[in-house]
Amino acid sequence: MFFKQFYDKYLSQASYLIGCQKTGEAMIIDPIRDLSSYIRVADEEGLTITHAAETHIHADFASGIRDVAIKLNANIYVSVESDDTLGYKNMPNHTHFVQHNDDIYVGNIKLKVLHTPGHTPESISFLLTDEGAGAQVPMGLFSGDFIFVGDIGRPDLLEKAVKVEGSSEIGAKQMFKSIESIKDLPDYIQIWPGHGAGSPCGKSLGAIPTSTLGYEKQTNWAFSENNEATFIDKLISDQPAPPHHFAQMKKINQFGMNLYQPYTVYPATSTNRLTFDLRSKEAYHGGHIEGTINIPYDKNFINQIGWYLNYDQEINLIGDYYLVSKATHTLQLIGYDNVSGYQLPHSQIQTQSVHSKDITGNEAHVLDVRNDNEWNNGHLSQAVHVPHGKLLDTDLPFNKNDDIYVHCQSGIRSSIAIGILEHKGYHNIINVNEGYKDIHLS
Repeated sequence: MFFKQFYDKYLSQASYLIGCQKTGEAMIIDPIRDLSSYIRVADEEGLTITHAAETHIHADFASGIRDVAIKLNANIYVSVESDDTLGYKNMPNHTHFVQHNDDIYVGNIKLKVLHTPGHTPESISFLLTDEGAGAQVPMGLFSGDFIFVGDIGRPDLLEKAVKVEGSSEIGAKQMFKSIESIKDLPDYIQIWPGHGAGSPCGKSLGAIPTSTLGYEKQTNWAFSENNEATFIDKLISDQPAPPHHFAQMKKINQFGMNLYQPYTVYPATSTNRLTFDLRSKEAYHGGHIEGTINIPYDKNFINQIGWYLNYDQEINLIGDYYLVSKATHTLQLIGYDNVSGYQLPHSQIQTQSVHSKDITGNEAHVLDVRNDNEWNNGHLSQAVHVPHGKLLDTDLPFNKNDDIYVHCQSGIRSSIAIGILEHKGYHNIINVNEGYKDIHLS
């Protein structure tokens, strides 16, 4: 049997290619839109991608499941374990709807479908047995967003991102039962999760790419909490707000979108668009185009820019051509195909700044752009609180010429906020460099 994990650090997302070397058939688990890496590896291994399967309707990246069916003429397998309102729509030919205890064969590899709701109602996992090697016992579990390394999937995205009222507690109860349902599987079962550290789909995901069920039973809090009410409270509490683009992802992945097609970004012909500067915050503060928003192209890029994307509107990017091309491709992986053009960076304005240790507490106008949980754990008494992801659409109680001190927890999100405030017409913005964590008032 052939097995390979593909990990995209910008999505914190894992997908998989498995293949039966006896028959030459291969399957992708939870494919992204761009199929080129899977096809290249399959070709190198003498395999043909004949199948693809998806663990659930994703909220954090654009699925490639329909691309596999249409472009590769492959059979695809998705869950039917949901009501009609929340289930898959507009599926192409070669779609097979599967349910609990169904078996899928990829040559001599067997995948048993397990319904493991909680993260979403339709969530399924795939228990793999390599029958071609003579195995009579399962090897591992493609757990999707059910079990992660050190954590489990959050149950509140339908309620917070899609506004399905009451679904958080229902999902948490389902998750408790799903965890109970797999405790009797052997400890040696490998866990192949759908995400790693940095994903907003859980609170405390580990950075190790895989685990075992036995290890998770020993170390993952969800397996040691046997009281349902306490389990539900722990799972729901302190979940961060999902980025704005999650609602669009749910829609795209439920109903479908245009097939993936890479495109070239040319120099911008108009600057009258929301514009994102992809450079480091240090480069941005040293000199940038006024009103442009600094979101560095690093592993947090999608989690940050996702707050500001309107999928019906075009944007511009600032950076060299290589950087812009990389960022454009990553944006396509969340279904955003509207990068209109790029601009090279140039210095028009420098950011005013102050060190956190120099904050006295007497500043008249302070903007705290941290999330709700951080704010609730402590804040400056005079601060106005607006999480950075809501700044574009929030009217602020400041005059355009006020000196506004902006801080987050460590200095990253405040850098984003600087550009948003400039975009909104504020002129005297001071970045608190190290953030709230280094503010020490006597």
